[in-house]
Amino acid sequence: MTNALPDLAPPLDVVRWFDTPAPLDLAALRGRVVVLHAFQMLCPGCVQGGLPQAQRIAQLFPAGQVAVIGLHTVFEHHAAMTPISLEAFIHEFRLTFPIGVDRPAEDGPVPRTMAAYGMRGTPSLILIDRAGRIRKHGFGTEEDLRVGAEIATLMAEPADREVTAPPVGA
Repeated sequence: MTNALPDLAPPLDVVRWFDTPAPLDLAALRGRVVVLHAFQMLCPGCVQGGLPQAQRIAQLFPAGQVAVIGLHTVFEHHAAMTPISLEAFIHEFRLTFPIGVDRPAEDGPVPRTMAAYGMRGTPSLILIDRAGRIRKHGFGTEEDLRVGAEIATLMAEPADREVTAPPVGA
């Protein structure tokens, strides 16, 4: 990676939210590290690794400093993964962090937020620093210890710090 500043995270294009009283806006979360976990409820890697990790992060890190957001981004098996099914899934797996349903694309299978972030599939883990910049873009299962260290590194940075170093975890 070059020493250019990381990109600001694109807005989330969500059609429905669960486990939050109001829709979430990344700009309103500035000042906190944001952990964005993209998943599909029928993805084994998400169910076995990604979602439990997101839940642990939400439980371990102070909510005033770290915001965990789930993004249900369906790019296959659309008929089976409806918001009604997702609501039951969230309840059965006792997920407590906010979860948004990615807006479907009008011209293909890849939903809008997934496309805006250039995600390759699920699970995907995006870390956004306190200034709203993408600092990590991971695909697949991530090691808890590494992710925890990356979050702690971002928490320790001032929100207005100019970033010229490679992304965390690089």
